[in-house]
Amino acid sequence: MRSKLKRSIIAWLLLAPLIVVTLFPFAVMLLTAVKPRQEVLSPTWWPSEFRWSNFSDMWVATGFGQALLNSLYVSIIATVGAILISVPAAYAMSRFRFAGYGALRQFLLISQMISPIVLVLGLFRLMAAWGLVESTTALGFIYMAFNVAFTVWMLQSYFDTIPRDLEEAAWMEGAGRWLTLRKVFLPLCLPAIAVTAIFTFINAWNEFVVALTMLRSQESYTLPIQVFSLVAGRYTIEWHHVMAATLLATAPVAILFIWLQRYLVRGLALGAVK
Repeated sequence: MRSKLKRSIIAWLLLAPLIVVTLFPFAVMLLTAVKPRQEVLSPTWWPSEFRWSNFSDMWVATGFGQALLNSLYVSIIATVGAILISVPAAYAMSRFRFAGYGALRQFLLISQMISPIVLVLGLFRLMAAWGLVESTTALGFIYMAFNVAFTVWMLQSYFDTIPRDLEEAAWMEGAGRWLTLRKVFLPLCLPAIAVTAIFTFINAWNEFVVALTMLRSQESYTLPIQVFSLVAGRYTIEWHHVMAATLLATAPVAILFIWLQRYLVRGLALGAVK
């Protein structure tokens, strides 16, 4: 028991610097968010009083609620759409060999090296021609398109680790390929799908450049643009509102991560097996 306790203490001591570095920005955001307005730029770290009402004031003053809903809407479209397209595509790449297979894999890899900034002008002209510049739905589909190559690449790597014998055993029992895919293959892939969904959601949630180009009115802003608007082009910056908005903007991603944490660990372990 003592040796186990000793190992735990040593492990926590070694992890302490990492924990401090990781949590330091969040501590700064929280302390600044709850400071009285007149103390925000003061050199003292600890506020004289905690103004928790700053969060509710920020919510009303900045239109944070609408931006939160827009980000959730866009990120869910991107995540669900990318997964629905990528699962059958990754399954086909994992289980079949066809003409152009190697070229397709290389194309998926190379497409990840292209920055979205390079495509912004063309995307803007296309969306403007279709009258979709202010559409959050169109933005969600753009994010989906940007993430499909990544999700196919990730899922295909996971799918390769699942033995084909399981599917062949189901076929021998009379199950068709579609039934085998639903009842045998996909349940085994839930950790991999969860990991891929988390990364896709985070990519869509944090994206800034495309949203800044496509969205013009505050009613359609996503959270990164809404937080940016609290700083850009202002003579007076309400830093306590900025920090409160930034802190709340991290909450949905943290909740999603905690909810899917068990799948994340299993999925990463599955990928390591390969």
